[in-house]
Amino acid sequence: MDGDPAVDSQLDGFSLILPLPYRVAFILVLGVWAWGVNLHYLHLLKIDVASLIKYPSRSSSSSLQPHQRTYALATTITVPFLFSILIFWTLTRGQPSAVFAWDFIPQSYLFLLFLLFLIPYKRLSPNGRFRFLTTLKRISIGGIAEAQDGKFGDILLADVLTSYAKVLGDLFVSLCMFLSSGKSSTDKPDRGCGGQYIVPIIISIPSIIRLRQCLIEYMRVRRNPTQHSGWGGQHLANALKYSSAFPVVILSALQRGYDPNKIGLSETGIFRLWLFFVFFNSFYSFYWDVAKDWDLTLFSSLLSSTFPSVFPPSVTTTAFHSNQVPPNHAHPWGLRPHTHFHTPQIYYTAIGLDLLLRCTWSLKLSPHLDHWNDLEGTIFLLEMAEVVRRWVWIFFRVETEWVRVRSGAAGVDEMLLAPMGR
Repeated sequence: MDGDPAVDSQLDGFSLILPLPYRVAFILVLGVWAWGVNLHYLHLLKIDVASLIKYPSRSSSSSLQPHQRTYALATTITVPFLFSILIFWTLTRGQPSAVFAWDFIPQSYLFLLFLLFLIPYKRLSPNGRFRFLTTLKRISIGGIAEAQDGKFGDILLADVLTSYAKVLGDLFVSLCMFLSSGKSSTDKPDRGCGGQYIVPIIISIPSIIRLRQCLIEYMRVRRNPTQHSGWGGQHLANALKYSSAFPVVILSALQRGYDPNKIGLSETGIFRLWLFFVFFNSFYSFYWDVAKDWDLTLFSSLLSSTFPSVFPPSVTTTAFHSNQVPPNHAHPWGLRPHTHFHTPQIYYTAIGLDLLLRCTWSLKLSPHLDHWNDLEGTIFLLEMAEVVRRWVWIFFRVETEWVRVRSGAAGVDEMLLAPMGR
């Protein structure tokens, strides 16, 4: 294939250095390191993540902490990744035909990564990997444990999968191209591999999982209502958030394969519908992150400040900050009485970052940036941005659950429409 102009014209400079299988592997490996950092910093804040997700504690005091075991696993999967990509770079030297021909090297690493999660090797945190695989198996069909059996862990993992939806789609594309005759997984990604709607369906699976979990929780509340559960409307509202992702995915697929003879809408009409659902999904999800997942009073404080006669403030907000309950339930504006991170600015920064990264889709709206969307580097950065947003989200979601448990309101996801501090 040396000098094949078809190959040369399809691969951009970024794909020559980091082809699709390595991009998928990089984000997966990075996710393990990120989870280790989550566990480590929350451990320093005296937040027991293991107890929240009902992970069995070690009897020996000399046992490694969860974050140390996670770092060990991350190191184990990082070393072969670096070894693999260095061999690939040495053999290909940036030549398109060589990159095309040596696709089995990055594909072999993805296979090895899969095996490392299955091999029952004691030094690779076997209990943690077994718990991960067991949880993944349960939630893969939309299941969710009872609160006492680790429901919070199921929710965390399912939410993380929604952020990895596009990565999972690229994983399928990589495998599909590798197994297809005449194609290479290191060639320009064919996101129509396997059919026009296969990748959109795969991208939708994580949202389907969370949607079913919300409906299961709604049915549980209806069957066994408690003093704090209400009628279950909060779970239906959460289900709406996840279901709002489906029109975005479907309309995106219709735009890519637009056929005026099969679709009863103009291309402009489809784009406007897509734009509406993108706005709705992005800002509704941002609202849920802040007000429901993190129990912050930002939106109620905004309403109280703007319309004090209609929405009188229910708490006194001051510049006071403490890990203890402030006098008169005072707390920094837009936050809540109980906080564990050191300054209010950390929360405000997280809110701003969450809004910014929820709206990274806006990069695709400007006509003069259309050519960016064809660059694999841009797609990779957008996928990375969502993974980073989820990494930050985990810190505050776990802290919120810890506050709920310590305040005697464990399982307050039944109280999401009336978060603490209001």
